[in-house]
Amino acid sequence: MPNDLAISRRLVEQDPSNTGWQRELAVTHNRMGGVLQAQGKLDEAQAAFAEGLAINRRLAEQDPSNAGWQRGLAVAHNRVGGVLKAQGKLDEAQAAFAEDLAISHRLVEQDPSNAGWQRDLAVAHNRVGGVLQAQGKLDEAQASFAEGLAISRRLAEQDPSNADWQRDLAVAHRHVGGVRQAQGKLDEAQAAFAESLAISRRLAEQDPSNAGWQRDLAVVHNRVGGVLQAQGKLDEAHAAFAEDLAISRRLAEQDPSNAGWQRDLAVAHNCVGGVLQAQGKLDEAQAAFAEALAISRQLAEQDPSNAG
Repeated sequence: MPNDLAISRRLVEQDPSNTGWQRELAVTHNRMGGVLQAQGKLDEAQAAFAEGLAINRRLAEQDPSNAGWQRGLAVAHNRVGGVLKAQGKLDEAQAAFAEDLAISHRLVEQDPSNAGWQRDLAVAHNRVGGVLQAQGKLDEAQASFAEGLAISRRLAEQDPSNADWQRDLAVAHRHVGGVRQAQGKLDEAQAAFAESLAISRRLAEQDPSNAGWQRDLAVVHNRVGGVLQAQGKLDEAHAAFAEDLAISRRLAEQDPSNAGWQRDLAVAHNCVGGVLQAQGKLDEAQAAFAEALAISRQLAEQDPSNAG
């Protein structure tokens, strides 16, 4: 990817008026930023995303009527907001996501029939909601997540065979469940997670080889387990966490080099350990926590620069 960046930069320097090359350079900066963010190199990721944002802003200002460039600018703000949130800079992240949301709103108003722009708007609402939740503004977060859910539901109903839109709906329910749980509304949280679980299970059954959908299923089992544990339903919570653990283990075994899946496995062991501890099964809890510790230690040793 550094080679791609060097080539794109040389082309732009040769002909700065070539907007196609400018856009390619912005895309390359964004890809570079995504890799750096995944590596936990957040300052470097932020610098890369800022380069992409600057280019996208110039293009959008050159021709405000170009919907493609406007969308590129929205996406760039989204990327910047994501890394700012990961850095804990919540006010700055909120400002970036608000820019994304404003542009996405304008595009949808121009053409309400454009399903892609509707989806972008749902994502923007979810990103804003995520920051509001992190800031403790739970009612505002809930309102934002509700907007995202409403759009995702409409899209999923338009075309039930569209697996991506079904997945978006599952994620939207999960966001709503998360903020309801944070509000202490456990029954409502459980209902939202149950909706997400049902969709995620259908997708995972449709294509068991799709690792992303398998991971989604693991995550929602984990969320269901968390609510059940908070409700004092420890046996049911243990069963949900065990489902998460089983899926996370399979994924981690498929690709031991995938640090994200290794981390998911550590988290799953920790959750199982927590409920075992609450049940008074201390030896079993200790064994689960030891598994999590071993994985976490291995990840930390592989990349000492990864703050996560």
